[in-house]
Amino acid sequence: MRVGLVAGEASGDQLGAGLLRALAGREPALRSMGVAGPAMRAAGCEAWADAEALSVMGLAEVARDLPRLLALRRRLARRFLHDPPDLFVGIDAPDFNLGLERRLHAASIRTAQYVSPSVWAWRQGRLKTIARAVDLVLCLFPFEKDYYDRHGIHAVFVGHPLADDIPLEVDAAAARKALGLDGGGPVVAVLPGSRSGEVIRLGGDFAGAIDWMATRRPDLHFVAPMANSAIREQFEAQLRRDAPHREVTLLDGRAQQAMAAADVVLVASGTATLEAALLRRPMVVAYRLAPATRWILERFHLLKLRRYALPNLLAGEDLVPELLQDEVTPAALGAAVLEQLEDTDRRRALAAAFADLHRKLRRNASQRAAEALLGLAGRQTRA
Repeated sequence: MRVGLVAGEASGDQLGAGLLRALAGREPALRSMGVAGPAMRAAGCEAWADAEALSVMGLAEVARDLPRLLALRRRLARRFLHDPPDLFVGIDAPDFNLGLERRLHAASIRTAQYVSPSVWAWRQGRLKTIARAVDLVLCLFPFEKDYYDRHGIHAVFVGHPLADDIPLEVDAAAARKALGLDGGGPVVAVLPGSRSGEVIRLGGDFAGAIDWMATRRPDLHFVAPMANSAIREQFEAQLRRDAPHREVTLLDGRAQQAMAAADVVLVASGTATLEAALLRRPMVVAYRLAPATRWILERFHLLKLRRYALPNLLAGEDLVPELLQDEVTPAALGAAVLEQLEDTDRRRALAAAFADLHRKLRRNASQRAAEALLGLAGRQTRA
């Protein structure tokens, strides 16, 4: 069996790696090729380009990189059309993948999109594109399948791999000991983002919040896991400017361990908010769009969403505070974190809500996705 894949950035690479391992368990002679990161390459995927090539966030940023992205998509289409795979799977990166999937689908190649585009939030017109581009959407969240069902698009809820990977009970003491944070005092994990643009827009306010909180609570310990060396350099410069002389433990990676060790998490909106919820951690979520992207969304009324943080979206209620755009200031972030830290009744209620969310999403996602794809490809699934 031959499977083509295109994964967008690190999170898509991890999803793709789990999927490939599950497929290989059922199809030992599996061959895979396409756009892959290190995890997918380790799982046997032949990389024609690196997943980080698609790490572009925001409408304005995509416009800047559009010629490069379009050229890459044309090259991939030519290769897949010249030697068609049995199945093509686009993993996240919908603005890139849907156009490729539509072209391959028109050539009678079976196509699937793993991770639903956020059509329920903005640009609902993409539903028509999805219907023409893919045979199947693999959804990480149950409300997404319900949405597609209402619009007559074939979708399967497979659960979220993070819910499978993160244990139902988390040992905070062990995480603190592993990070050298077991000396007493509350711990705040600070995650300003995994992309350079996010850290540019949020990192200074996150550093300022550290300074604001440390002035009022000298007993706090701060730990900041960094996605890569470039992000670390950016945030270190922001700390020197906005939180001089404050002690912050910077980590290379180890985000889950840092959140597990924390009493409260200050985090940029994104997948890390789901990780924090699965780890049962109270959090404060911040989100700030690039100015040009914000103008486009507001000018053309493209955004239909009231909530941004995944825990709030999944619960359908405001479980955790969200600070957006001009609301993001050091004082506002710091005050929200301290409120989360000191409200013990709220912390207990959050832990119960997050545990329920964890159980709903824990579905053996990679295996379910593999079974759905094998069925789409006309392969008989077997244990």
